[in-house]
Amino acid sequence: MSLITSVLVRGINNLSDARYCAGMGADYLTFNLDPALPNHLAPEAVKELGGWVAGIKLVGEFSTLPAAEINAIARDCGLSYVLLTRIRPKEELAGLELPVLQLMNWIPDMLPEDVDMRFKQLKGHVAGFVLPTIPPQPLTGVQLAHLTEQARTYSIWLAAGFATGKLRDLLNTVQPAGIVLEGGDEIKPGLRDFSEMEAVFEELED
Repeated sequence: MSLITSVLVRGINNLSDARYCAGMGADYLTFNLDPALPNHLAPEAVKELGGWVAGIKLVGEFSTLPAAEINAIARDCGLSYVLLTRIRPKEELAGLELPVLQLMNWIPDMLPEDVDMRFKQLKGHVAGFVLPTIPPQPLTGVQLAHLTEQARTYSIWLAAGFATGKLRDLLNTVQPAGIVLEGGDEIKPGLRDFSEMEAVFEELED
């Protein structure tokens, strides 16, 4: 399936999700590879899941592991990117061998200049920013305008829930680098409810 924007799916932990998302046109599949993260997977499991999908960039999500361990796991699993759940010093970022995506939380009451500072401090050290947290309230006109400005300067992936109406309208206005979806658990091996995810993929179909 051809999509109108890039899609990154976090938290892949089963073959059903991996094959479904790959077949629907997702570009990035993210796996929790840090023991500090919930439902983390062993590198062997990620290599097995990755072997079932082709043409997809595999991303490892990490929290507290040091750069040297992240690099070793990334090489072992054949990752294309690492996704960091916490902001690290520039020295640590420089020690990572793969391009870095940085997880950022949407904080509605932050001052615009403070939000911009978070991006500016990391620009040049990360390949993009992933905002998977859905705003608790619909974006105001000012917030939407500010987010649009940010997306012109930085590569930003937004949760599909940022759209309160049609997802295509959000994409046309903000023009983010892509959309973030969340994987889930199988009901039982080989059985998974994809209804919510399918609705988003249908909206993104070219």
